Amino acid sequence: MKLLLKTDRYLLGRWKDALYQRIPGLEIVTFPFVGDPSDIEVVVAWEPPLGLLASMPNLKLVISTGAGVDHILKDPSYPKDVPLVRMVDPGLTQGMVEYVVMAALLCSRKMHRTFSAQARKVWEPETTPLAPDVTVGIMGMGVLGRACAGALRGMGYNVIGWSRTPKEFDDVQNFDGLDGLEKFLPRTQILVCLLPLTAETEGILGRGTFNRLPAGAAVINVGRGGHLVEDDLIMALDKGKVEVAVLDVFNEEPLPVDHALWDHPRVFLTPHIASVTTPESAIISVAEAVNELRKGLPLTNLVDTTLGY
Repeated sequence: MKLLLKTDRYLLGRWKDALYQRIPGLEIVTFPFVGDPSDIEVVVAWEPPLGLLASMPNLKLVISTGAGVDHILKDPSYPKDVPLVRMVDPGLTQGMVEYVVMAALLCSRKMHRTFSAQARKVWEPETTPLAPDVTVGIMGMGVLGRACAGALRGMGYNVIGWSRTPKEFDDVQNFDGLDGLEKFLPRTQILVCLLPLTAETEGILGRGTFNRLPAGAAVINVGRGGHLVEDDLIMALDKGKVEVAVLDVFNEEPLPVDHALWDHPRVFLTPHIASVTTPESAIISVAEAVNELRKGLPLTNLVDTTLGY
């Protein structure tokens, strides 16, 4: 079986070592590769170029190295009959939990005010609410959303969830659909976006959503840049509708140096590092998918390509 690996160059060696150790009998080639595209049966990739996957007539499986698959399905030529598996990686989940907890604490403890006072060399103590007095609303209650909800609940935060389709959980009240969104947003003091990026969720963090949040709410976007209407967020910040935002993903990456978000005093920016796939732990999910393919078993973490998740 020949596998094409397309990932960041600094990770290639680690990925190859993990693949060879965990999956015997593989022949691994890396992108860009020289050879016959018809030899490739499995692709493990992040952001494959448009048309690459369609050029492989014997392709049997595509595995995303990230939790989302929008970077693959944005290719209109993607062969929809080829199974696509998303990444479920304990390391990826742990990284996201750590980031979301950090971001929630920054927001609920009003650390933007403290850092501003420090920059001005002004001693400005103030009282901030404790976790039980704050409601965090998580949009997207998949693997990552549920893990973050559990960690935040463990710290004492009130946590509610929202999904496009109905889901039920024993420990978190979950809303769904447009009607549910109308009930979910007014209760949400810290909004966390962990949705998959689809045609239905693109731009969901826009003026309509911000106007439904309680005054002084916080926004944390760790989904995709396409979820956020950046100009609408800046307007909501300037009008005081949103007090603070923590952003890890953007419509254009790297974020242009002249973008207004860089200098906004109530925005924390990070360069898409909230959760990074670690080859040594992600290989468990990859090996599972390859072995299921070899044995003709149903694929775990299979994506519905018509829905995008």
